[in-house]
Amino acid sequence: MEMASEIILVEDNLSDADLITRALAKSNVANKILHLKDGQEALDYLFSEGKWKGVKTSNLTKLILLDLKMPKISGLEVLKKIKSNEETKKIPVVVLTSSKEDPDIQECYKLGVNSYVVKPLGFDEFSKTVSQLGMYWMLLNQHPK
Repeated sequence: MEMASEIILVEDNLSDADLITRALAKSNVANKILHLKDGQEALDYLFSEGKWKGVKTSNLTKLILLDLKMPKISGLEVLKKIKSNEETKKIPVVVLTSSKEDPDIQECYKLGVNSYVVKPLGFDEFSKTVSQLGMYWMLLNQHPK
C-alpha cells in the first residue's frame, strides 16, 4: 500500500498551519498536502513508522515545509534525520519558522536545508510568501526522478 503527499507541512501552530495550507491550495501548487503537528509525526510518516508502519510514504513527497520550534522532536532533529538518510535526503526541505537567530540559520544550512524562510508577521505577506514558496518548489524547481 502506498500513501504519499506532495507537500508535507510540519507545523505545531494550528493557525499557521491553516494559513499555509489555504495559501498553497489557493495558488493550486499541490494536490496533496499533509499537515503533521510535530517532529515525531514527521519522522513516523517519512520513515514508515508508528501509525504509518509498513506504508510507503516518502517516495512521492516533493517538498517538506518544516518549523523549527516544535514539541517532542525539534525541526533541527527532523532535518538531520531527513538529510542523513539515502531515501529522503533528496527531498527539498524549506525551514519556515519565526526564528531569525543566526545560530539556527547556520545549523540548518550545515545540516543541508534547501532554504530558510522567516515567517512574515502580517497575514497578507505571510500568505504571499507561502504562495511564492509553493510556486517555486512545486512548479519551477526540477525534482530528481
